Amino acid sequence: MSLNLPNLLIPDTALSVSSLTALIQQLLEQEPQLQQVWVTGEVSSATRYRSGLFFTLQDPDEKAAISCVVWSSQIQRLVSVPAPGEQLVVLGRLHVHPQRGSYQLVVWQALPGGEGLRALRYRQLRQRLEAEGLFDLERKRSLPSHPQTIAVVTSLQAAAWGDIQRTLKRRYPGLRVLLSPALVQGDQAPEAIVRAIHRVERDGRAEVLILSRGGGAVEDMACFNDERVVRAVAACSIPVVAGIGHQRDESLADLAADVCAHTPTAAAEQAVPRLEDLLCDQRARSLRLRQAIQDQVQVYEVHLNRLRDRLHRLRLDHQLRQRLHTLRWLEQRLIQSSTRQFQRATQHCRLLREKLQTLDPKAVLQRGYAVVRLENGAIARQATSLQVGQSLTIQLAEGQVRATVTEHLPSTSSDPNALIDPAS
Repeated sequence: MSLNLPNLLIPDTALSVSSLTALIQQLLEQEPQLQQVWVTGEVSSATRYRSGLFFTLQDPDEKAAISCVVWSSQIQRLVSVPAPGEQLVVLGRLHVHPQRGSYQLVVWQALPGGEGLRALRYRQLRQRLEAEGLFDLERKRSLPSHPQTIAVVTSLQAAAWGDIQRTLKRRYPGLRVLLSPALVQGDQAPEAIVRAIHRVERDGRAEVLILSRGGGAVEDMACFNDERVVRAVAACSIPVVAGIGHQRDESLADLAADVCAHTPTAAAEQAVPRLEDLLCDQRARSLRLRQAIQDQVQVYEVHLNRLRDRLHRLRLDHQLRQRLHTLRWLEQRLIQSSTRQFQRATQHCRLLREKLQTLDPKAVLQRGYAVVRLENGAIARQATSLQVGQSLTIQLAEGQVRATVTEHLPSTSSDPNALIDPAS
């Protein structure tokens, strides 16, 4: 398709990326007002490295932020060391990174400016919700021991969704996992998270809800400190596991959740037990039962020997027959009780073995499913990532076939508010 642009002027020469970046660097770094400038703002995050202290200075009301750095040789000269939540007035110069096409403020001095607005709002909201009892330990509910269905509230494109799926599949195969998609960053995220939580409650299938997001800057986690999200987590009728991917700070949603795991993977591990651990526990119970039976048999044998000695001393045939009858009856009861215990244990082990066999990937292929692989052997997961004409290998239950992509078909999902069930 040709473009008709009569008013577009084509320049004789065009700047390269490096030339344009060099021009921007010259304009910014040689500007007198930017070679020594005072800037005020609130510290949203700060990280210390060997080379220096890197932090972000933010204006909460204007939604603007700038990256700053204080080199290690200059930190001792600061009046106030930057820390998250503090309001600072800093002195520095603007520096451009040509390789990254970004700029930052190289700070020489930092003066305290009091508590930051964002930190003040966070502290006031936390105190108010804590006074209402939303963070009390008495409100925390225990998670079910063997859940069958788990719902996850996160972004469909987030890496946290993939981490949770892999962890749940590895620890507890056969579990149904539902996704209630939501934005987890930005101004619209709080409302989206609240809708996603309510969607899971209306659906009614999930026994545990995982609220998750991967790691990121502190300012990206602001939606989990929103009062609407915190109240939705506290009022949720399903036990909530918070797997919000940051270890440094604790969000208000973490405090309101029934279980706080900090990372998506840890949240998935908290939600379900490991199948291997269940099998080990079953084996341990069987061993303890067998040992208890052996100990009981030994006790009865000792008692039997004592009775025999007593009868031998008394030389009473009648009492001997009565004692022998009683011992046979006790022996029969012990054998019957032991047999029932062993039968129940054997049946339980058989059920576990059959469940493991049904979860065998080869058994899935036998039911008519197939695995689609790219030419490099990787598994194809999304149709949108494939190109028309691309060669594929399809692995069936018996043998493989070679195929070529000829067309992209539309997705079968039409309801944006419907829960996504990967098992279907």
